[in-house]
Amino acid sequence: MSPVAVEAPASRIPEELTALKGVGPALARRLENLNVYSPLDLLFLLPLRYEDRTRLSRLGALAPGDRVVIEGEIELTDVVFRRRRSLLCRISDGTGLITLRFFYFSRKQQDSFGRGRRLRCFGEVRNGTDGLEMVHPEYRLISATQPPPLEQRLTPVYPSTEGLQQYRLRTLVGQALDRYLDKVPDLLPDDLRSELAAPGLREALEFVHRPPADADLAMLAAGCHPCQRRLAAEELRAHHLSLRRTREQTRAEAGIPLPVPKKLRADFLRRLSFSLTGDQQKVLRDIDGDLAQKHPMMRLLQGDVGCGKTVVAAAAALGAVAKGHQVAIMAPTELLAEQRRDSFGRWFKPLGINIAWLSGSLKKSARDLVYTAIADGEAQVIIGTHALFQQGLEYHRLALIIVDEQHRFGVGQRLSLREKGSADGEGPRPHQLVMTATPIPRTLAMIMYADLEVSVIRELPPGRQPVQTVALSDQRRGDIVARVRRACSEGHRAYWVCPLIEESDALQAQAAESTFEMLREALPGVSTGLIHGRMKAAMKESVMKAFAAGEHQVLVATTVIEVGVDVPEASLMIIENAERLGLSQLHQLRGRVGRGATQSTCVLLYHSPLSGLAKQRLAVLRETSDGFRVAQQDLRLRGPGEVLGTRQTGLMQLRVADLVRDADLAPLVQNAAGRMVGKNAGAGGPENASLLIARWLGQNSRYGSV
Repeated sequence: MSPVAVEAPASRIPEELTALKGVGPALARRLENLNVYSPLDLLFLLPLRYEDRTRLSRLGALAPGDRVVIEGEIELTDVVFRRRRSLLCRISDGTGLITLRFFYFSRKQQDSFGRGRRLRCFGEVRNGTDGLEMVHPEYRLISATQPPPLEQRLTPVYPSTEGLQQYRLRTLVGQALDRYLDKVPDLLPDDLRSELAAPGLREALEFVHRPPADADLAMLAAGCHPCQRRLAAEELRAHHLSLRRTREQTRAEAGIPLPVPKKLRADFLRRLSFSLTGDQQKVLRDIDGDLAQKHPMMRLLQGDVGCGKTVVAAAAALGAVAKGHQVAIMAPTELLAEQRRDSFGRWFKPLGINIAWLSGSLKKSARDLVYTAIADGEAQVIIGTHALFQQGLEYHRLALIIVDEQHRFGVGQRLSLREKGSADGEGPRPHQLVMTATPIPRTLAMIMYADLEVSVIRELPPGRQPVQTVALSDQRRGDIVARVRRACSEGHRAYWVCPLIEESDALQAQAAESTFEMLREALPGVSTGLIHGRMKAAMKESVMKAFAAGEHQVLVATTVIEVGVDVPEASLMIIENAERLGLSQLHQLRGRVGRGATQSTCVLLYHSPLSGLAKQRLAVLRETSDGFRVAQQDLRLRGPGEVLGTRQTGLMQLRVADLVRDADLAPLVQNAAGRMVGKNAGAGGPENASLLIARWLGQNSRYGSV
């Protein structure tokens, strides 16, 4: 059943936040940090979690970790000076005692905590130096004879920003609910709502903002309540519609047809030392078909580590070169960009194709020369990092953009490179091929990449053996050093990776340098190299080349070698602190070995004791080498925000939906979206699609065109 056209909500709900009581310009600016620009946005500012303040807990029944409401009579108040000055207030209710601890307090607050007065508090119970305590609980002084009533509903906890307290947010959301909830149009088609057995929009919003006291808190915490699922379906549908709309807009734009250059392609393939696998050939046919069209290609190429995505991209690039156009190949790190430069140079220079290298580390004089070669068309294939889209760089005839490890780039960065295709913004758009070695399960790809055609390479080149993976305690470091010594004596090479959980190049470099010194001392006669993010590009390249050439037998590195490094002779990978890394990152690091015919081993060194989650992650790595299975488990254990890097890229920031938990909604959402924008959508379909996109994506909807 097609949705009925509705009046735009903006005509009935004020557009300005200042229409709400107590909201002035300063508060409105703070709310914008939460992507709240109107009262309607407040209705869709959904709680992160809930607190149960509807019941009173006895002090004698408390346990560390409880977040509860308590009451008690003040027995003692004192200011103590231990590690830091703090106000301690001990209360009792006849069943037990607890201490309230305040590090920030005033004289007035101290004086108000007189012996015999009664407090009601809410906070988290933890173990303290003198028994159970609450640190900076919410509290109020109450009458022992006429205590105020407890909350009648569960208390929502919203996303917040500096200078905006939870109680203020709850008040504002309450205002928006009371004044505007009945004016919000329900944009979910009746047939989809029936398939989901879902409540109406107003009922769902009322419930998630004001859950009754008897609501299932565990179900809400898991995001599985029917009201949450109803909103999740609508949110996923909005993202899917936005990306589909982008796809349609792309198809309407002018592109540059690039037919297959048969002779140049044949020369390229003949010079390779290997034959393409069946999967590689199939994907290349898909890409060739896209490039021959008069509209821009938008294709995602997924493939496990070592499956040969780069050579497929190189074969695809020949079409642009043969027609006198340019190709830009962007990688997220300088080391990976250098690897791509070397690979493409090895393949293309014998064919007479000119390659330019562009990175932020180039000196101005060298950069100016490269800029000139790009602007006049002398540079046919340009390889680099984010420097490829810097202001002042003009391309001669850019026809194809290849983005490696696409999820590591910011959305705005990819958009900037796409707009380099035409100086005036009006000419033909370049084709785009984006690649990732972080496989995405099909159900997620339906939603996340609705704007892209998706190709997958699952087949690995012949002769590859699965990497044996073992997990060992770092207390056995001596045994591992002996294993490295033995491997080197047999002519093999080894990586020793030193990642740290902290986002600090300095700390990672320090850890790598310490390990480097340890191994140099422990392995006399074995040449050991060191590479980390704080080294200059020339030094990194020199060390990497020395390792690839066999001048170094051991390479100590940070996670800068996670992707792109290809040394077939390396057969041993040791990863320190493996328990701190996600599965996909561990799998990427493991993929640096096993690239030759020799049996390879990956050793996951961990520090005891292991958490339950860490045990699960390491077990998955030991059990499978299938990148798609690894990615699925990583998504399950950590969530898409961590795995796909959405925090830094801005890709699909979801409010209530979860791409893993709600994956079963993807087919329903996809079908419903098709009915909404298809030929039989009805008069209100496109209009309602626009309202739905604006409701859930707001200011971010423009990023769909990347």
